[in-house]
Parts: sequence; structure tokens; C-alpha cells
Amino acid sequence: MNLSMDEQLLPDLLRLRGSVVAASDEFFAAKENLIKPDAPVFVPATYGAKGQIYDGWETRRRRGPGGTLPDRSARDWVILRLGAPGVIRSITVDTAFFTGNFPQACSADACSVSGYPSFDELANEPASGGPGGVWQEIVPRGLLTGDARHSFSVSSRRRFTHVRLNIFPDGGVARLHVHGEVVPDPVLLQGVAFDLAALENGADVVACSDRFYSSPRNAISPGLSRVMGEGWETRRRRSAGNEWLAVRFAGAAVVSLAEVDTSGYIGNSPGMAELRGSLSAGGVSSDGVVAGDDPSSWHPLLERTPLLPDTPHRFRIASSVACDLVRLDVFPDGGVARLRLYGTLTPEGLAHVRRRWAQTAL
Repeated sequence: MNLSMDEQLLPDLLRLRGSVVAASDEFFAAKENLIKPDAPVFVPATYGAKGQIYDGWETRRRRGPGGTLPDRSARDWVILRLGAPGVIRSITVDTAFFTGNFPQACSADACSVSGYPSFDELANEPASGGPGGVWQEIVPRGLLTGDARHSFSVSSRRRFTHVRLNIFPDGGVARLHVHGEVVPDPVLLQGVAFDLAALENGADVVACSDRFYSSPRNAISPGLSRVMGEGWETRRRRSAGNEWLAVRFAGAAVVSLAEVDTSGYIGNSPGMAELRGSLSAGGVSSDGVVAGDDPSSWHPLLERTPLLPDTPHRFRIASSVACDLVRLDVFPDGGVARLRLYGTLTPEGLAHVRRRWAQTAL
């Protein structure tokens, strides 16, 4: 199924520290491989005790009565916890390198569950549901082919916390991707300082000047950057100007502490950095493009400041002006491993997060 570019570029909710809860079977290859961050690989004629080694999740062959083919309803399944509650826009089932052992078809269900449920609480059938929610089909049964990426659009606008992938009747899947929009729980954000720029807290990159070497979203992803490829790095600039990215928060907030981390960037870190804030009404157009060429739409958070290579820089922010959009400018170019912006939501920002939480519960 063809998806819009927006759906394909949304955050992968499984890669925000999601996990694999359980599977009906993983005889040939482990279920945890489904959410590995790296692209799948295959080395021919590499055998273990159970056969050819595959980089994915693979179940044993199902059989019907008397050694016949299994019934059409026969399936294997895997349950996954999203890294953050979110509205799912698309699911991608990647059967890379599974050529004679891929599933014939797949479907997907999702549920929204509060707290930290056990597998037993999640394993109920859709008619029964789990605590705080009922399994709902979000992707109807559809055919799969071998060694290919299959993307399915999701029409539901509810938020979910868990996904169940069903494969018919058995076989192997290399990777699963669940793209969508994070919907943070307002209870966890009220009255505390937190990383306003973090993907898992509902922020996202809305625009940037350059993404030649790596995605700007890397800079606001969970955890530390282990290698340069896990940060945001631009090409070498050969003309006047500088590179930048803009992050939109889940709601209006006041930033009190900023961290610009150049860890791992030794010969290619920016020379200087600057931070500015804005409210969306003045800083972003209706199609999400940052109006960065209008200086009056931004207020200073951090004046232009020198950066060192391979260093996490922390700066107190004196401004008390609320913003829901922050622009990081780097001069003239280079790489940033992580951008962290700590602060608290304003009453208006918290109200916005609460409305979004309520709207996606329907």
C-alpha cells in the first residue's frame, strides 16, 4: 500500500525504547530481532543447531491434521510494547531475506493499556480485551511477499500502547516498524521539569536546513549517541549562512536548561551554536514549515556560543518567555549528537497536552 511521505517520515514508536513482550513461537529466530535498530543482514550458508541463521523473527512450520497444510485461520503472533503511547499512522512489515520461508499474509491489532501489564494480561483475544483496553484490528489481513517491505496505512486516530502482529500461517519477518505520533500522558508531565525536546515526550523535528549524513531526529532520540551516525550531521557548507533545525514541543513551555552534545564529533563539530524560541502561531506556517527567515518571530534563549568537539555542553537559560518551538542554529555546519531542552509546561501547554490525551482516547 502506498503511503504519504508524512506517514513514512513519522517517528518509529517501537524504536523509542519499545520492547517485544511475547510471541507464540520463535523456534528458528528470536522475536527481539524485530526491533533491532540496524537493517537486516544475511550471510548464506551460516548454520546453527536449528538451521540457517536469519536476522529476524521466524517460527516453525505449522501442520494440519494428518500432516496436511494448516487451516487458513492458523497463525503465529508477537506482542510488542510501544516506546511511548501514540497514534499509529502506518505499519511496515519487512520480510528482507526471507524468500522461501516468509508468511503468506499478516494482520495487526493494537490496544491501549494503562500501567505495566504482564503478558497474561495482554494475551486475551480481542473480544475479551486487557486491562484498560480492548484489542482492536488496525491492519486487516493482507498478502505478503518475500524479501520486501510492506507498508500498511492505519486509519484509527486512537492512541495505543501495544501492537500485536499476526502472521498466517507461519514464517519469518525481519523487521517491524510502527510509525506514528507520540501522545504523552499529561499526568507524567504535570508540575515537573523534563526534556521538552525528547521524541518520547511528544516533541519532533519540524524542519531543518540539511540532513545529508543523518537524520535531524537523531538529535532528540532516546539514549546517548554511540557513533557519529546516531547524531545529526550536515554536509560541509560551501556558501554563506549556517545550518539549523527546529523542534516543536508537545505544548507551550519555559526552557530552563539546554544541552548541546557534540560527543563523537571530533573533526566535524560545529564552531558555534545558538538557540531561539517561538510560539507556533508566529514560528510555523500551516504546513509545518518554519518561518525561520523572520527574526521577529523568534526570541533568544542562548546567544551564539562557541562549542568544543566531543563535549556535552550545558547552559542555563535565563529567558522566562514561553515557547513551543525552538530553533538550534549551528555555525557554519557540522554534527550534533543530542539536543536536550529541559523545562516545564505552562498552564496553557499542559491544557493542550490534556486535550490531546482526551481526544485520542475516543
